[in-house]
Amino acid sequence: MKTSLPSPLKVFVVDESTLVRDRLTRHIGPDGAACIVGEAEDVETALKGIADTDAEAVVLDLRLIDSNGMDLLHALRGRTDPIVTIVLTNYASPVFREASVVAGADYFFDKTTEFDLAMETIARLAREKQHGTNGA
Repeated sequence: MKTSLPSPLKVFVVDESTLVRDRLTRHIGPDGAACIVGEAEDVETALKGIADTDAEAVVLDLRLIDSNGMDLLHALRGRTDPIVTIVLTNYASPVFREASVVAGADYFFDKTTEFDLAMETIARLAREKQHGTNGA
């Protein structure tokens, strides 16, 4: 009997900066446990892409083109299928952190000081998916 390997955690990246999206692409999933299935720089494109790719996690910034990450968090909160929401932003004051959590963020990280922690969290979520556990 042939056993199939678990599929990688499907991650969608939403950030206005191409440089940040490229950096995330380099850091997410080098071990194959996670993969980036799409990216966007605004809420409308993100929502369509997340739906089209069946993303299981989204990494988003609060500052986006013509919109903001809070709008995306609110839109994702209403989904019937669960998605892990990870805010990764330079707007990391306690006010933004609390507002993000209230809006539905599962995790909140400061781009400047917590980038590595955010990548470790994504890797952990991917490993948990691979092993059939759910610690989110």
